[in-house]
Amino acid sequence: MTSENKRWLLLVDYNLSRVGDVACMFDYARTRYQLSTILIRHHPSQQDHQLADAVIDLNPLDGGFVDQALQALQPWLGQLAGGLVFSDNAVASGASLLRALGLPVDDADLAQAAFSKSVYRQREQKHAELFGAQSLYCPPFQIIRTQAELAAFAERNPEGFVLKPSCEGNNRGVLLLKQGDDLAAAWQEVLPYLDGGLIAEGYIPFHREYSFDGIGNLHFITEKISASGRYPVETGQLLPARLQPAERHRLIRAGQSANLLVGQFAGPFHNEVKLDDAGARTAVIEPNRRPAGMKIWHLAERVYRQSFYQLWVDSVLAQALPQQLPAARGQAATMMLGMPRDGELDIAALPAPEQLLQQALQRLGEQPDELEFFEFAWLAPARRAYPLQARDNGDFPAQVCVYTPDDGYDLHGWLQRFQQAWASILLNYLDAPDVEEKLRRPAVAIAKNGGHGFLHAHH
Repeated sequence: MTSENKRWLLLVDYNLSRVGDVACMFDYARTRYQLSTILIRHHPSQQDHQLADAVIDLNPLDGGFVDQALQALQPWLGQLAGGLVFSDNAVASGASLLRALGLPVDDADLAQAAFSKSVYRQREQKHAELFGAQSLYCPPFQIIRTQAELAAFAERNPEGFVLKPSCEGNNRGVLLLKQGDDLAAAWQEVLPYLDGGLIAEGYIPFHREYSFDGIGNLHFITEKISASGRYPVETGQLLPARLQPAERHRLIRAGQSANLLVGQFAGPFHNEVKLDDAGARTAVIEPNRRPAGMKIWHLAERVYRQSFYQLWVDSVLAQALPQQLPAARGQAATMMLGMPRDGELDIAALPAPEQLLQQALQRLGEQPDELEFFEFAWLAPARRAYPLQARDNGDFPAQVCVYTPDDGYDLHGWLQRFQQAWASILLNYLDAPDVEEKLRRPAVAIAKNGGHGFLHAHH
């Protein structure tokens, strides 16, 4: 095929943790459709140049991104077969670029609500009456610019609230604040995110969390496992979620409502939703117009025997998606593997992952039938310090996925017991019992006020 006859697939930005997923899609595009690949990414690495046939260095958050990208893509105009937008940072500007190129993409104007939690809550509040009729709870919220605004919001929400960056992912900067917590200390924790925007949201008093995921008309629901306390970090995902039919219906309704607000139609989505204990009311935590993290699409591939990354490539090349997913077969889950205490790990000096996992299984003394570990990863393959209490997903040393064909096994309970067994095995390999000064973000002491309201500094 001559260069003039080449056809190209364009991918706009991705987060580094998703490099394997990008490689999967590029390989599929080459082998299935004989396409070459173009990657747009800010400060591309040598790995990016090995990944794609052509690489363009642009920042999707720059105000002039679309014009800059159109200029840089001049040599390929007329040869672009389709485009993918893979990062939160690019969800709006990337959609605008694909629209300008005449390539299929979900709505660009509504996409900002899938990037900014503040924009989403504003749009949700505008339609609160409609959502209320669907038993979908819309929490109170406020954009926070000063510590005084934070204190005022705390006074109006004595039952507690969540303070978080408007435009961050991976649980970075998310704080669950309750009566008695020191707001001055909390303000210092989130101060690094102030320029990108902060939002406070009233506490959603529903205890169960789920993820409504899919692409186009295809969807599935995972059960989310999170840490309790001040840092509600995501520690696992289970597929299929354990739900009654009526509960599933309500979660689908909530997830589709979020898709409407962010303009999702044919592309990927990952919407986090809470469900109350009675299974009667839902609340959207946040929407996303990209494939889920936590290797959720990898879990779905095991359970539904279908690669969602391949489906995404198919869809942007005008290939029709299946009308529905096949019946689920077995169970799959992803686990974040944490620490038994604050400590320092030298990944290079540890036994092979297979040995560590086997030791944890032996310590646990139980496992489902035909258990299979897959997708193990050290999340930071170097020597570094880790805290006992993770504040975001970067504070876990490892992650692994598991699959069992046993539909009836209590995999949820097993996951929690296995995580404890793993931590006990890791205890044998920790250095330096006191490494607080080496941790990425030193812990902030939270003063208490006898349970009589939030503490904040008086000036």
